[in-house]
Amino acid sequence: MPVMTEARGDHKLELATEVLRSGGAIRLQALGTSMLPSVWPGDVLSIAPAPGKDMVPGDIVLVVRDGRFFVHRLIEKRDCAWITRGDSLPQNDPPLTEAQVLGKVSLIHRKTGDIVPSSQVSPFGRTLAWMLCRWDLFRNLSLRIHSFQQLGASANRSIDTNEPHLSTCGE
Repeated sequence: MPVMTEARGDHKLELATEVLRSGGAIRLQALGTSMLPSVWPGDVLSIAPAPGKDMVPGDIVLVVRDGRFFVHRLIEKRDCAWITRGDSLPQNDPPLTEAQVLGKVSLIHRKTGDIVPSSQVSPFGRTLAWMLCRWDLFRNLSLRIHSFQQLGASANRSIDTNEPHLSTCGE
């Protein structure tokens, strides 16, 4: 899932890479659909730096490849090659070096709430990812439904914050 696609973002990519490599954390907004249903476009991802030994297959990781960031699931770690793949993609990505893996997604921020990503994809999640990968109509419908849910969550939050607070403590 690409999270930055424009050439003008090169300085941002370099800065984010430097922050992660120096032990800091960053937040990025997801743009693509390759990680559906785990990560949706518009989700804000908290990326924590993590040494290679702390990353295990199943983790959602941030990698840099061809001057772009990608957020995909770590499938396999070998001595000289790490393999990643988007949850809703049929094939693995080209092998990476450990140095290209910058960090691990520690939290997914959605308008409906925060999610701690699991390193295990449920059988339902795998089935849904397979369907999203292979059926454009299903993927497009799912994206529309998700978009409406996010709009509803935003509307509910603004309504909740504008309503007067009612106390049940007998004030």
